[in-house]
Amino acid sequence: MTFDPNADISRGKASKRGRNTGIAVGGGLGALALVVISQLLGVDLTGLLGSGGVDAGGGGGSSSDASLEQCLTGEDANENVECRMKGASASLEEYWEGEAQKLSFDYAAPYDLVMFDTATSTGCGNASAATGPFYCPPDQTIYLDVSFFDELRGRFGSSGGPLAEMYVIAHEWGHHVQNELGILERAQDGQTGPASNSVRVELQADCFAGAWAANASSVPDVNGVPFLRPISEAQYRDALSAAAAVGDDRIQQAAQGQVNPHTFTHGTSAQRVDWFRTGFEEGAGACDTFSVSAGQL
Repeated sequence: MTFDPNADISRGKASKRGRNTGIAVGGGLGALALVVISQLLGVDLTGLLGSGGVDAGGGGGSSSDASLEQCLTGEDANENVECRMKGASASLEEYWEGEAQKLSFDYAAPYDLVMFDTATSTGCGNASAATGPFYCPPDQTIYLDVSFFDELRGRFGSSGGPLAEMYVIAHEWGHHVQNELGILERAQDGQTGPASNSVRVELQADCFAGAWAANASSVPDVNGVPFLRPISEAQYRDALSAAAAVGDDRIQQAAQGQVNPHTFTHGTSAQRVDWFRTGFEEGAGACDTFSVSAGQL
């Protein structure tokens, strides 16, 4: 998906954080808290305990934030991945403000989208590049190391491309929308499996991402210029490829040579593709993954 070179992305919420390692868990979070947060996010953060990534006793490290002030236009977004994330943020913020009015719910944008190098502290504890992109409810911020996009292609087999990268952000932004709606907490029940609330939360976020992608070319900047140009068939396939690449079955098969459905937390590759397509074709109003039966997921 290509940005209009003249689009104004300067208002996008995104920042870049320098290297920050060996940092204490914010707010005194311990092992139990990380277990709960892992269930909430659908991301296993507990592996950071005892690995040097989390210093539960308080500790050093330093970071620096940059506001990506050089990322001003759609042309910048087309040329630079960090500017592209800022542009996606600007587009997603405008899209969900309009969608919230249509669907009649109160909405405020995420606090920030933080791109970090190697490791950083968050409201959910310490995170590393190995954690993968995630949304942290306590500080209402999306975090990612952009090196994940290389892993998405090299390790997970996605075809890559700008829309595949923006799908990742749109998915995490969907978790923020769920947090605003009071839905995200349903993943806190500790259950896993094909019809678990954790899977339903993730598939709904995929659906929300699809809804944004379908409408992104009609979302205008402050001057009325659409942020993005219409999606091409190849770009659409890139997004589907990214969704398929991170299915539970595909990841488990690659990692351990077998698939264990009772441990699913995100849904199969086919489910993730299907729900992205549902959002793309039918809009955010069709993304109620909690009202359908297990067989319809």
